[in-house]
Amino acid sequence: MAMASSSLIAFKPTLFTPPQPQRRRSIVVASSAEASKSTATSAPISTTWSLDSWRAKKALQLPEYPDQNELDQVLQTLSSFPPIVFAGEARNLEEKLAQAAMGNAFLLQGGDCAESFKEFNANNIRDTFRLILQMGVVLMFGGQMPVIKVGRMAGQFAKPRSDSFEEKNGVKLPSYRGDNVNGDAFDAASRIPDPQRMVRAYCQSVATLNLLRAFATGGYAAMQRVNQWNLDFMEHSEQGDRYRELAHRVDEALGFMSAAGLTSEHPIMKTTDFWTSHECLLLPYEQALTREDSTSGLHYDCSAHMLWVGERTRQLDGAHVEFLRGVANPLGIKVSDKMDPNELVKLIDILNPKNKPGRITVIVRMGAENMRVKLPHLIRAVRRAGQIVTWVSDPMHGNTIKAPSGLKTRSFDSIRAELRAFFDVHDQEGSYPGGVHLEMTGQNVTECVGGSRTITYDDLSSRYHTHCDPRLNASQSLELAFNIAERLRKKRLNSMQSLTSFRI
Repeated sequence: MAMASSSLIAFKPTLFTPPQPQRRRSIVVASSAEASKSTATSAPISTTWSLDSWRAKKALQLPEYPDQNELDQVLQTLSSFPPIVFAGEARNLEEKLAQAAMGNAFLLQGGDCAESFKEFNANNIRDTFRLILQMGVVLMFGGQMPVIKVGRMAGQFAKPRSDSFEEKNGVKLPSYRGDNVNGDAFDAASRIPDPQRMVRAYCQSVATLNLLRAFATGGYAAMQRVNQWNLDFMEHSEQGDRYRELAHRVDEALGFMSAAGLTSEHPIMKTTDFWTSHECLLLPYEQALTREDSTSGLHYDCSAHMLWVGERTRQLDGAHVEFLRGVANPLGIKVSDKMDPNELVKLIDILNPKNKPGRITVIVRMGAENMRVKLPHLIRAVRRAGQIVTWVSDPMHGNTIKAPSGLKTRSFDSIRAELRAFFDVHDQEGSYPGGVHLEMTGQNVTECVGGSRTITYDDLSSRYHTHCDPRLNASQSLELAFNIAERLRKKRLNSMQSLTSFRI
């Protein structure tokens, strides 16, 4: 596994101190039925952190494994495995996110709702990567700023559940929690948490990242290929045509740059930076892949470059926050309309006490109307506290509905409306819209209704492949990218006009 020689970004790999074998403390597992209550008035957080200090805290959303000995053996095996990512890569991403916090870059974070063992193949990985490249070009051209490309890939397996059990036709079984925990088939054997699945998830993550590294640095992502990134099934579509027109303009710009001396052989023209991320949910797995960086002495969770804490597990005194406050990766915080502004300030302070730019990304998910009402109060509270964060919109999770057929879906119009509200609020507050976080795929699925190709409720069943929540398909994702690019372009032009007026 020669990962260091084909990294996504140029850096010098640092050595890690492998975790020492230790007696594992028991975990205080809480039922997911216990609501994610506000803990704004909870006791102060202890300043002492260790690799397993989270085990003394209440842990929501963790499976209960039937065989503790087997679990311990698997975790010990994972602890001996090489890191999936490296500390230098995570530090590079943090520096880029700091630019987004200042309005000088834009985060594009996207990928599957939940990766699966069944749909793991090179074509799926390539198509999602290619779609992110396309969207990145659209956003970069419109915003005239760097686009930070981060995949929900190479580790996004575990999923939080609103209920610990699922019932069908009078049969009650444990809920499916992601392929790294149990199986999605509705039978008793599949739903038993199996620790060996973590080993398979590790291997799949390594293989996925290996392919992503090759795509990012091996010529596939070269700007000269911008015309070749169009997905086959978008060849004769409105979004495909818009992208093709943009690609021709990029080609012309590349020709000008080449004439000026910046040739296609320059590294910036041949490669792209690409990072991975997932929700920090399955804490035993995350601990097993955490390493001490030999150059800085800091701990990094080497399962991904970036991790986020979810809406259901962000309790101030909870196990997930306790674990994340001790790792040096850039972190995301998922925030809904239920978030109290004072609690958000306290949570940011726990996770980023030194107020380091790029460390915290606040990912807002609350629906368009709630966005206009609630987000301003969050922005003002964070600003009053002097905290530096990157504000990002997740327009997916606040817009999940059930179709007449019973399938979960999302309306493209609602997703677009939430993004519009996100930009409007930041314009109103004088703050920076730092990015977008999407559940999407490069496949031609029919899981979200609407878009220029007008997927209807009746169309959903034709190509509904998701294991969890509905995803935007490539056409819908690209359409959204053009909408965001237009907002970024307007913001850029308004800023230029304001600067010109000031000079006059």
